[in-house]
Amino acid sequence: MGEFVQLEVDAERGVGTIRLDRPPMNALSNQVWSEIEVAAVEAAERDDVRALLVYGGPKVFAAGADIKEFPTWDYQDVNHTGQVLQRSLDTLARLPMVTIATISGYALGGGCELAMACDFRFAADDAKMGQPEILLGLIPGAGGTQRLPRLIGLSRAKELVYSGRMVDMVEAERIGLVDRVLPADELHEQALEAAAGYASGPYALRLAKRALEDGTELPLDQALRLERSLFAECFATDDARIGIDSFIEHGPGRAEFTGN
Repeated sequence: MGEFVQLEVDAERGVGTIRLDRPPMNALSNQVWSEIEVAAVEAAERDDVRALLVYGGPKVFAAGADIKEFPTWDYQDVNHTGQVLQRSLDTLARLPMVTIATISGYALGGGCELAMACDFRFAADDAKMGQPEILLGLIPGAGGTQRLPRLIGLSRAKELVYSGRMVDMVEAERIGLVDRVLPADELHEQALEAAAGYASGPYALRLAKRALEDGTELPLDQALRLERSLFAECFATDDARIGIDSFIEHGPGRAEFTGN
């Protein structure tokens, strides 16, 4: 267990939660970034975690980097820090299970980048998101200039990064920055329920994620070859046999998968 980040597991539902707990604002220090990576690796290694939430608690997701660390950094320190935080989020983004960022309060700077490294973002209706680094004379350094345009388009991403402004959840949902907006008091339970639904899904979910994540980084012809290979791999799973047999006997949507 980390000092500020813990992996909590609901084994019955097959859902893990990476829980940030660094009051009052879950500031993302180098230690927190490292602990996120450790928790993500642990989640990947556990058989009882088949879907994952990233959660900062009911008041704040993560309000950004720990700016008090900045004045002591030189160029080498910044390069090292960039490697730490990008490795942490790349580890999270490449987890084989479905991941959901559960956003309460503020998700700013590194907090927004942390949320974007997940497959989906569920947010409380009073949450705020943004990349305010430009207001410090900086740019996003944990994937914000790369994941943001992939989510909302280049022009919208430029406007948010150049201005540093915060986005409310009406706009965030409209532009595709978040996937679901929920009443604050329902957010965690509904995110947990959604994660449990993915946790009960077939092994093919992890192959679908790999096809989508890796395929978008490849030329189309290579991506199609990857898809063909992963499609064939599905037929070697127990879940494909279960799903096909269930469809033939009972119709669609009735299969109970094992995750194998």
